[in-house]
Formats: sequence, structure tokens, C-alpha cells
Amino acid sequence: MTALDRLRADLAGLSIADDAATVRMASRDFFWFSPVLKPELEGKVADLVVTPTTKDELRRIASACARHRVPLVIRGGGTGNYGQAVPLAGGVVVDMRKLDRMVFAKRGAARFEAGANMLDMDKLLDGHGQELRFHPSTRAQATIGGFVAGGAGGIGSCTWGQIDNLGAVTALEVMTVEAEPRLIELRGREILKVMHAYGVNGIITEVEIPTAPAHDWAERIVTFDNLTAAARFGQAFMECDALAKKLVSIHDPRIVPYLRRLAPYLEEGRAFAVLMISEPQADTLELLIADHKGKVTFRRSAEEAKAVAFGTHKSRGGPGPLYEYTWNHTTLHALKMEPTITYLQLRFPAPNNLDLVAWAEKEFHEDVYFHLEFQRREGKVITSSLPIVKFTTAERLDEIMAVAAKAGVQPSNPHTYVLNNAGWKRIDAPQPEFKRLADPHGLMNPGKLLGWEAAGQEAAE
Repeated sequence: MTALDRLRADLAGLSIADDAATVRMASRDFFWFSPVLKPELEGKVADLVVTPTTKDELRRIASACARHRVPLVIRGGGTGNYGQAVPLAGGVVVDMRKLDRMVFAKRGAARFEAGANMLDMDKLLDGHGQELRFHPSTRAQATIGGFVAGGAGGIGSCTWGQIDNLGAVTALEVMTVEAEPRLIELRGREILKVMHAYGVNGIITEVEIPTAPAHDWAERIVTFDNLTAAARFGQAFMECDALAKKLVSIHDPRIVPYLRRLAPYLEEGRAFAVLMISEPQADTLELLIADHKGKVTFRRSAEEAKAVAFGTHKSRGGPGPLYEYTWNHTTLHALKMEPTITYLQLRFPAPNNLDLVAWAEKEFHEDVYFHLEFQRREGKVITSSLPIVKFTTAERLDEIMAVAAKAGVQPSNPHTYVLNNAGWKRIDAPQPEFKRLADPHGLMNPGKLLGWEAAGQEAAE
């Protein structure tokens, strides 16, 4: 009897799937955005998919994997882009999406099980007059545990920053992978031990987050003469602290052909902005738009925008939620039109973020089409970008990142599944040390964190 057979026997009564179609789907994420990762990860699959519905069932899985030394990968909505959810060593994929209960919600805070879908979370919070501070463009698919383990920022980051900022997450409950699994509560800076760690450092079981008072978010599309003009508007909008905002996304005119559902509201040769504004302040925003010679081409009320996002009615022939055309959703739309497209991750730091954007647009004009996602981080306005790149070679991607870094732009390489190579998305915390505590046998998502094994052997000697 193999280790896998023994594990299966120990998990009798749980939801287990081993058919090829289910296993293949559960072993994939959006790594195929990368032409570098696609050939490396295509075909990597688990042996089993197990779906727990309670923490007790999850404890049985963790214990069995530890006792039989079977690798496991924890999976949420599978919306990551770097192969975070791809099992490199077979074993078990644990689908967390049935662990989705709300533990509590009150003004200013909420706690959910890690498999909670982020759109469903916002629907529940809405009943309490609250909302998520920020969420990825994949809100309809992503889970809160997956966002903590593999995400960064998104819609709302223009006000609230990123997931690793102090205060963005209040507490995490983590289950260890041992013969007798333990629950560990992390708070304060201890959270960083498992933050953006691809699920290598224990199983996130609950996430406690601060929430914001719910706003009525209206949507706007605005066109401008060029990217520079649109970026200047974006900066000015960000610096208007009195205007409550949820999204400030600026796009190069050359992105227009890739967003077919937005085509009626875009203009050939003109840059555009995708915006979410608190509806009572929408008229004031339009004064700022006029100051920057922008043209509003699409207006959607907060009531309709919410109904479209929440799925309570269709968009009456219009586009889906506008945030689903920003952040890395822009790449997804472009790939549907042109399969050779890929992307990069660049950050333009304050105070010369706009100067750096202007330099990068000129330097990489031939093969990089910028869209800019404005964020507020640590009191400063910065500009992030997930630019569309006309892919030629991996060497050209490396060259773009190297040239950009030399000029003061901060790249993070999305074409690697190794956590150590994550650039500015790496977390400054003792993650290898915590892995030795929470995953002493090295069974969690093996191959994604390098260097901890040797240190662990030295510590044991």
C-alpha cells in the first residue's frame, strides 16, 4: 500500500476527487499569462483533490499528509498568476472554498474563514453597512485566504494601500501541518510570516480584516488626449483627499482595441481613465475632469453598478463591472484577442512617479503598453502598472526589467513561481523560520520557497 493509499483510507468520508478533469482544473491557476511559466508548469498535477467543509475535516487532511509525508497545496479561487496553486510534486490539492463562513462582522471589522469568496463577503458586509477596503479585480472568484497568501492590491488600493501594509489585516489563524495539527493566531507584524507566502507556511484558516463604511460607488469612463494628460489627471484625482475614491486606472490609447466591451465608450487614439467615485461627489469629480480637458464617455449610477457587480441584474447591454477591465484583468482581455501578449509588474515610486512613467512610455514604446493603477501607500501617491507586453523572448522581458530598475522604476518579476524571486513583493519577515514551525516536514507547496531546507538541517544538527 502506497502513502497515497494510506492517506486516502485515513480520509474516508471526505469529499475526494481523483478523476483527470477535476484534478487538472484544481492544479491550475493563471500561470498561462506568462509564456515563460506556461511550458514549465503545464502538466504539473496533483494526485487527489480534497474539499473540506469544516476545520475538523481540514485537521484530518493536515494530519494525514504529515503522517504519510504526502505534499499538499492549498487552493482558493485559483486566480493567482505565478503558479502559486500549481503542485510541483503531486500529492493533494486542498480546495478551501467550502470553508467560507463569516465568523463575525461589526462596524470597522470582520472575520471570515479563509475560503470565503470576496464578492460574497462584500454582499454579507453590505447588510452591515460595511465593505471590503480593497479587493482584486477577480473579486467574483478570489478567496480572502488566497488574497492574503498570493495577492497584493486592487480596487480600493487608491485609498487603502496593499495587503501587506501594517493594519491591512488584523489577524490570521493558521493550522500547522503535523501529525497533531495546531492552530496559531497571528496578529500585528507576526501576520507577515504567512503574508504573500504562496501557502508554504501553514494553512490559513481564518482572516480578520478592517472594513470600511459602505459607499455608493458610481462608475465613470473618461478619455484624454494622451497617456501623459490622463496620468496627470489621475495624480490630481489622487491628491484630492476630500473625494472618496475606489478606483483610479489610466490606460494607454493602444489598449483600446483589446477592451471590446468598452469599445462604445472609448475613442481611437485617446487615452482613457476607469474610475469609481462616491456618487454624491461625482459632480465634483467632473469639475476636476474638465480642468484636465477630459471627456466623460460613460456614466453608471451606483445603484446599477452595484447590481451589475452583485449579479442582481444584467448590465442592460453595457459592460460588466468596470473594475474587471483594470489591474490584471486588462491582460486577460488582451490575451483573448492576442494570445502572444504577456505582462510585467512595475512600480513608479513617489515623488517622481509621473516623470518615471513618461520616461518608461518613451523608452519601451515599441512593445510595452502601459495602464497605470494609482495607489496610496504609506501616505504617498504611487503608480503601479501591469503593462501589456508584446512578447518576443524571455531575455527581452529581463532586459525591460533591468533597464527599468536602473532608471529607478521598481520591477517585480511575474514570470517565476519561486517566492524568493518575487522582487518588491517579497515580505520582510522570518518566513523560512516560521515554515520550520508550521510545516516541519516541508510538505506545503514544495519548490516555491528555496533555502529554508538547508537552514533547517543545520538547525537540527
